[in-house]
Amino acid sequence: MALPAALEHGAFVGAAKDGRFSSAARQDYAEAAAVVLATDGHAGETYELAADQAFTLAELAAEVSRQSGKAIVYNDLSEAAYRDVLTGAGLPADLAALLADADAAASHGALFDDGGALGRLIGRPTTSMQSLVATALRG
Repeated sequence: MALPAALEHGAFVGAAKDGRFSSAARQDYAEAAAVVLATDGHAGETYELAADQAFTLAELAAEVSRQSGKAIVYNDLSEAAYRDVLTGAGLPADLAALLADADAAASHGALFDDGGALGRLIGRPTTSMQSLVATALRG
């Protein structure tokens, strides 16, 4: 969702420092949901659904730069400064605070998981960040 702004302004902004994100493709999550809903053996189970390969926001910026041919950087801000950027962009204050808090938590590992449950559920490797960027750039 932040890609259009990053391409326009030449930067991703956040407060995640070098925190790793285990974000996966919506299609991967949808396939996992379908498996859980359509097959037996999942009652009472809890799954941490995460991509096979995690990435930092700096790595994401570098990949967007590589694929788009535009210089994109990651500007790491304090949680408060990131919240102010988000409210300045028009987000409601409560949502901006929630997103800034999530980014700050990511800097401490809150959005990282290497358990592999998502790939096991869908029966294949999860979609790579590089593929996600390529798809997003195609629009």
